[in-house]
Amino acid sequence: MTTKSDFSDEEWTLILEAPPTAGMIVVTAQRGGSFRESIAMAKAYVEARQQHGESELLDEIVAAKPERDHAHYHSPEELQQHGLQHLRDSVALLERKATAEEVDEYRHFVVNLAHKVASAHREHGQDISESEQAAINGITAALHAAA
Repeated sequence: MTTKSDFSDEEWTLILEAPPTAGMIVVTAQRGGSFRESIAMAKAYVEARQQHGESELLDEIVAAKPERDHAHYHSPEELQQHGLQHLRDSVALLERKATAEEVDEYRHFVVNLAHKVASAHREHGQDISESEQAAINGITAALHAAA
């Protein structure tokens, strides 16, 4: 089993920042609802904590306060570009140090978080807007690009 101790402080920060970064990519994909979407992100962590014990690595990730990438982006496009690279980098790191099952659990957590954020605020009668779905598709692709 892989744990926090298998990573340097910098590597661990990369892994912790990627899920909230994915959430922020979805939040900025569509105007409106950011308060509800932020709450949905926190709820995704709470729900993952309730599944404690299935993955020690994921337990340690979700036990930490969601860490935001502290870089300041000037536009949603810049956030998306750098955020998707952040996701690719975090999965590549996990693929080097964690088991294939742990990497899949991490991917699942991030995609689940993105879906929860997107569905937190209905836009134009839709649970998930086209732009939010496009953001989720980009996140999913980035999480599998390192494979």
